[in-house]
Amino acid sequence: MDRRPILRRRALPALLLAALLAACSGGGDEAGGAGETGGAAETGPTEGGETAAATGPINIWYSNNEQEIAWGEAVVEAWNAEHPDEQVTAQEIPAGQSSEEVITASITAGNTPCLIYNTAPAAVPQFQRQGGLVALNEFEGGTEYVNERVGEDRVGQYMSPDGNLYQMPWKTNPSMIFYNKALFEEAGLDPEDPPLSTYSEFLETSQTLVDEGGARAAIWPSPASQFFQSWFDFYPLFIANSGGQQLVEDGEPQFASEAGVEVAEFWAQMYERGLSPREEAQGDSFAEGQAAMSIVGPWAVAVYSDVDWGVVPVPTPDGMPLEETYTFSDNKSVGLYSSCENRGTAWEFLKFSTSEENDGLLLEETGQMPMRVDLTETYADYFEANPEYETFADQAARTVEVPNVANSIEMWQEFRDAWSESVIFGDAEPEAALTEAAETISGLVGE
Repeated sequence: MDRRPILRRRALPALLLAALLAACSGGGDEAGGAGETGGAAETGPTEGGETAAATGPINIWYSNNEQEIAWGEAVVEAWNAEHPDEQVTAQEIPAGQSSEEVITASITAGNTPCLIYNTAPAAVPQFQRQGGLVALNEFEGGTEYVNERVGEDRVGQYMSPDGNLYQMPWKTNPSMIFYNKALFEEAGLDPEDPPLSTYSEFLETSQTLVDEGGARAAIWPSPASQFFQSWFDFYPLFIANSGGQQLVEDGEPQFASEAGVEVAEFWAQMYERGLSPREEAQGDSFAEGQAAMSIVGPWAVAVYSDVDWGVVPVPTPDGMPLEETYTFSDNKSVGLYSSCENRGTAWEFLKFSTSEENDGLLLEETGQMPMRVDLTETYADYFEANPEYETFADQAARTVEVPNVANSIEMWQEFRDAWSESVIFGDAEPEAALTEAAETISGLVGE
C-alpha cells in the first residue's frame, strides 16, 4: 500500500546522497534556526510589519499525486492570471528515495523552492535544525491567519520548541478502519454494523474473517522497519486509547503507559494468531482482497473505488463512539524555505492557496480534508453530495499529530525497532521493550 509520508520513486544520485549524509552527520550546534542562517528572523517581516519582504517570481513543489497535481495547476493558473509580476512556477517534488531526503539534500545545497506542499511534520525539526525553514509567525498577521484557519486549539501541535511555527498545517487524512463489506458478509458478519469497536470484538471478528471470509489476513499493516510504519498500526490506536495523547508530551514519552501497553498487547495477539501476517504484502492487500481491513484515511477512497467498503473508528479496549474518538491526523504541511528570496510573494501565495475557496477545491479534487475549522459547515454542499466523506470530516476534528521534538525521526525509529522486536516478531515482552525504548527516547528528545 502507498504509505503517504514517503514518496518512493528512484534512488538519489550519488552526489545528492553524499550531501544528504553530510547533512545528517553534522553537529547540531553548527546548524541553527532560520534566524541564525539568514532566515525569517533576519530578513522576513515581523508581526508588526516593520520589514517589507521582497516580492517577485517564486517556485513551488507539490506531491506527485495525480489529484494534487490537478489542484496545484489550477491554483497556480488562477494566481498567475492576476499577478503578472509575481509569477509562480510549479513542479512535482524531484524523484528520490524519499521526499524527506530530497528536501534535506536541497536545503544543504541551498536550492529549495520557496514553498513545498509535501512537508511531513515529523521532518520539520530536522529541516529547522538545518536552518531551512522560515517562521510563519514572523509575517505580519501570520499568527492570526494560521489560528483562524486551523483553530488555535490545534496549532500548538505544530509549534516548534522555540515557540515559532515553521509549517502551515495544510491537509489531514484521519486514520480510520476501512473494511470490505463483501468479505464481512461472506464471513456471516453484519456489513453495515460490524463488531469492531472493542479489542475483544475486533479479535473475534478478525478470527471469523480469516476462518470464514476467505481473506488471508484480517488486517495487514506493514511489518517493515521504517520509522513511519508505526503511524499506521500503533499510533492511531494509542491516540484513541489515551484520549488524544502524542507519543511524547512535555519531553516525556507517553507510550509505555497502560494505554500504550494495552495497544501493544492487542497487536501482539493479532500477530501471534496469524490474523496480521509478519511478512510484507505484495501489492495493496486491501484493494486486492487479501486483507479484510486497513487503517487508512480518505485519500484512499479513490484508490478503493472497486471495493464496497465501510469505515469505522479505530478500536479501543472498551469501545468508543466516533464523536469521542481521537486518531492520527496523517497531516501534510506546507513549508516556506529559507533559500526563498521573494518571501513576500511566497507568504501571499501560501495564504491564497489555503484560502476557503482553494481549500474547497482541494477537497473536491482529492477528497482530503483541509486543516480548517468548521469543515462540515464550510463545505456543507460538498458533504451533502459526497456523504461517504462526511465521517472522515467528523473524525478530522479530533486528530493528533506527531510530536514536534528534537531528533523526531530518530525517536520514531527507536520506537519502531522496539515494536518490531516485541509486538510483531515476539522476541521480547511488549511492556519491557516499550519501557526500555521510552528511556532511550527520553534522552533523544531532550538533546
